[in-house]
Amino acid sequence: MDSASQDINLNSPNKGVLSDFLTDVPVDPGVAPRTPAVEGLTEVEEEELRAELAKVEEEIVTLRQVLAAKERHCGELKRRLGLSTLGELKQNLSRSWHDVQVSTAYVKTSEKLGEWNEKVTQSDLYKKTQETLSQAGQKTSAALSTMGSAISRKLGDMRNSATFKSFEDRVGTIKSKVVGSRENGIDNLPSSPGSGEQPLPDHAPF
Repeated sequence: MDSASQDINLNSPNKGVLSDFLTDVPVDPGVAPRTPAVEGLTEVEEEELRAELAKVEEEIVTLRQVLAAKERHCGELKRRLGLSTLGELKQNLSRSWHDVQVSTAYVKTSEKLGEWNEKVTQSDLYKKTQETLSQAGQKTSAALSTMGSAISRKLGDMRNSATFKSFEDRVGTIKSKVVGSRENGIDNLPSSPGSGEQPLPDHAPF
């Protein structure tokens, strides 16, 4: 067994020699590894860029603070003027829609849609479809008119038939009898058999 194996062995009397050797290596904590410069830049240029970056970030923080103060002031002015959030939203939407309408993309899209509509309405397929729908509507109207005429003719034939006239005569006779009975009183109504010849008793039995 070699010396390295003997040092690793936990039962060996030399088990702490390797760790003691590593702890004796001096380490300088004050020296930090420096990031290598960006390829293509010198150290001077890198320092200048880093300084400019720090300045820009500081300006961004300042501008954010100024913007926050301006927004608070704007909100206070709107509150004093009585401008609600809903009204402001409507104004923004109206303004945005107006901007969309006057935009080049919207105008071009409207013109394109107009051209497509004109092409579709002038196409043979569209004209044939319109003619087919028109003919279908005319045929439907004619069919409904024919059906109504047939029903009216059928009702007229039924009223002119002997059965309907006989039924109408019977209804008229019954109606005239009822009206005449009401005008002349109930005495003219036909009495039940045997009821008109019997006199009423003087005293009804208890």
